[in-house]
Amino acid sequence: MKKNYSSILLSLLIPISYVQAEVSLVPPNAKAGECYAKVVIPAKYKTVEEKVLVQEASEKIEIIPAKYEWIDEKVEVAPKTKKLIAVPATYKKVTENIEIKPAMRTWRTSLRRKSAPVSKEILVAAKIKGVDLKNTLPKTCYKEYFTPEKFKTITENIITQGQKEKIQIIPAKYETIDKSIEIKPAYKKTITIPATYEYKEEKLLVEKAKTVWKKGVNPAQKLNGATGEIMCLIKIPAKYKVIKKKVVKTPASVKIIEVPAETKTIKVKKLISEASTQTLTSPAKSKTIQKKLLDKKAEFRWIKVGDSVDKIWNYTGHQICLVETPAQHINITKNIMENNASVKEVESEAEYKVVKIKKLVEEAQEVKTPIEAVYKMLPKREKISDAHQSWERILCQTNMNKDVIKKIQNALKDKGYNIGKVDGVLGRGTRQIIDKYQRDNSLATGGITYETLKALKIEL
Repeated sequence: MKKNYSSILLSLLIPISYVQAEVSLVPPNAKAGECYAKVVIPAKYKTVEEKVLVQEASEKIEIIPAKYEWIDEKVEVAPKTKKLIAVPATYKKVTENIEIKPAMRTWRTSLRRKSAPVSKEILVAAKIKGVDLKNTLPKTCYKEYFTPEKFKTITENIITQGQKEKIQIIPAKYETIDKSIEIKPAYKKTITIPATYEYKEEKLLVEKAKTVWKKGVNPAQKLNGATGEIMCLIKIPAKYKVIKKKVVKTPASVKIIEVPAETKTIKVKKLISEASTQTLTSPAKSKTIQKKLLDKKAEFRWIKVGDSVDKIWNYTGHQICLVETPAQHINITKNIMENNASVKEVESEAEYKVVKIKKLVEEAQEVKTPIEAVYKMLPKREKISDAHQSWERILCQTNMNKDVIKKIQNALKDKGYNIGKVDGVLGRGTRQIIDKYQRDNSLATGGITYETLKALKIEL
């Protein structure tokens, strides 16, 4: 019988659709020796009547057609137009004298026809020295003259060798003495004394006494909609272990020994007098010389050709002359527009024709008649609570046997369910009928709960 229950447990898990609420991992307030299953509590509904619109309010529309009559009307068949006539432009011939090369005034080196032009730098120099370049008349020339620079002789005393200084060094003086020096400083030497140990036995708590949840096994758990989570609360005693422990008998310690410093006597030099210096001075040497200095700079001047020049002025070879070249003209005959081209407008009258047309006497009319909305009262199921999971106490190996199963089969048969043969075996057909009864009566599914036994009026 136990082997059959194990096969039932393995085939228990099937998918269930429901709204899942938070459920604890183990059953709350459980007692040792009892088994629980996580079952599905179905949703609860109530029937209410609701007013439903079956036909909306509307309007009935009736159209009264428009009325017309035939009349004669004068219609324009050709509009009034304007004809445009082009009037060409008129021209006349005139003769015009045009300057093809302007008159020019240039500064050149002479008045000859092919003389070279004067540079801008020379013109700037002449202007600085007083030549009025802007108001000079054509065919006027200027020449550049200069007077040479003048020098004067002076006597000067020059130092040929400056005052000299020579530094003489006087060396330092020493004597040899004995000196004691430390070649190795005093220090402290530390000696470690190790600890001693002994062994003692001690009883240790490895695991405290506790209660744990374990998967339960029972023949009632292979129902349609079962979650497969059958839990039983088991007591487990505390666990201990005896161990050998190494403990300190005498702790480790240290011993400090002082070692004195080591010294050595050596010969050293002692300073008696430091090194010094002595400065020796020799006088400076000089020589008298004569030298020329610029007394007066060279002077430049531009003088108009034809004016008198003093003998102190020398010609530099630079000359500037203002040359004027007359403008050049030619006569050109050209056609000039006397009158612009224009456009002349000629109007033509519009054309008309009498035709029969259909004239609107009265427009079409729309007549609206209102139709009221139609309602109907319909029954409607309204959800009171969602389906959810819950831990429920179920039948297990302690109180499940053939007699209990027969009681369940007979109770279902009395309720009108086709249970088949009452044989005390929890087969597939019996499990399906139990699940159907639970769903029909809004009971928790997923195991044979005590709630189901109470609904079937079965006492254990």
